[in-house]
Amino acid sequence: MSDSSPPSKPQPEPRSAYRAFRPITTRWMDNDVYGHVNNVVYYSWFDTAVNAHLIDRGVLDIHGGDTIGLVIETQCNYFAPLAFPQSVEAGVRVARLGSSSVRYEVGLFAAGEPVTAAKGHFVHVYVDRTTRRPVPLPASLRRVLEELQ
Repeated sequence: MSDSSPPSKPQPEPRSAYRAFRPITTRWMDNDVYGHVNNVVYYSWFDTAVNAHLIDRGVLDIHGGDTIGLVIETQCNYFAPLAFPQSVEAGVRVARLGSSSVRYEVGLFAAGEPVTAAKGHFVHVYVDRTTRRPVPLPASLRRVLEELQ
């Protein structure tokens, strides 16, 4: 017998659900004709929050590193609009850490607000820069990712 109840509706989350934060500055061009940040911009903010954290921690060299992360999946739920000239804060956590892949989850908060205006995830598979074949996460990267769990 199968459960016929509908899946639970995604809900906003508190700041305490995230391990690291990064300020994001909205730009005039981020707004769409409806007066709020266009949905595609949120995905750019996810990339910015995660990759800037890894660069700041010294575990991602985008120009010369042997290992790079490729996005294979992404998703976002929206709860409240964001708009220029608001300031945004991106919270980051790691939900799953595999041998060569990571599921990052990002919450976007209007500056000072207690719950997410949007939240989403993306999965990186880490690969050799040249061959583009999956490789085990480097130990230094794994340590930083473990801090985000």
